[in-house]
Amino acid sequence: MKVDLFDFDLPPERIALRPASPRDTARLLVLDGDATRDMMVADLPGQLRAGDLLVFNDTKVIPAQLEGIRGEARIGATLHKREGPRRWRAFVRNARRLREGDTVDFGAGVSAVVSDRAEDGSLALTFNGDEPVELLLERAGRMPLPPYIAARRAADARDADDYQTMFAAEKGAVAAPTAALHFTPALIAALDAAGIGHTTLTLHVGAGTFLPVKADDTDSHKMHAEWGRIDAATADRLNAVRAASGRVIAVGTTSLRLIESATGEDDIVRPFEGDTAIFITPGYRFRGVDGLVTNFHLPRSTLFMLVSALMGLERMRGAYAHAIENGYRFYSYGDASLLLP
Repeated sequence: MKVDLFDFDLPPERIALRPASPRDTARLLVLDGDATRDMMVADLPGQLRAGDLLVFNDTKVIPAQLEGIRGEARIGATLHKREGPRRWRAFVRNARRLREGDTVDFGAGVSAVVSDRAEDGSLALTFNGDEPVELLLERAGRMPLPPYIAARRAADARDADDYQTMFAAEKGAVAAPTAALHFTPALIAALDAAGIGHTTLTLHVGAGTFLPVKADDTDSHKMHAEWGRIDAATADRLNAVRAASGRVIAVGTTSLRLIESATGEDDIVRPFEGDTAIFITPGYRFRGVDGLVTNFHLPRSTLFMLVSALMGLERMRGAYAHAIENGYRFYSYGDASLLLP
């Protein structure tokens, strides 16, 4: 499909720079079949059914943004994907000033050696020393806000909490699974009381999630890979919910992509551990999920293509026009939608 089909105009003032507080007071646009309802995230229990299951991503964002020097050159690095105990793939600002074998000093006793420039422009950084890389990042790194927020304000102490979900447990993401940012213990208690369950899986979100689609046609776009895991108990639970006529509702496109990666043509979810580069566009047959809670996505992005595959392109173009007209807040710190085909 032509990428231009997924374009739309978004006024800059619709981009949220801070999340709603409390988190579950964010707005919720419900697309339930042909019906459209303007709600709040706190209203979610009334929009689902007893027996439904929400699936959250329990990845935890690490301080993956680094600032350093190599000689006279100032270097910025955003870690993207772990490739080994001490080696990370990174998108690097001022990368033209680096050569393979160069050492970048990130301060606080943290340095890394550059190697292996890839087709997407990323570099490999192998961190020096014996300390776990997680400890090095705690010393020298900062929270990696999305580029559309970072371009308008600097990260601060609030972001260390605001940009983590209540489910964050498994360290490794360099971007938050933002749909889950709207959930609070009180909302989970209300969902439990309504007979709506929840479970978790892990997908470490990479910085590639923000990469623009540069191809003119979706068939020419190469999707970034991310590591994920669904254990046997979780796979069994997802299958049991659907066998009992409940619905599996992914919270976030990361959860959805991993479930679909783990689901066979027979619609059975199986344990999964490894990389997924699944790219979902209109025409895709969803096998493992029945709905999605997600934020509002960028024009021409793979994520807007995904929601268009779930609900239909014209339906989503109309929904986004409604959201823009009615003051919904977009992107990572913005409002949410509940999509029920």
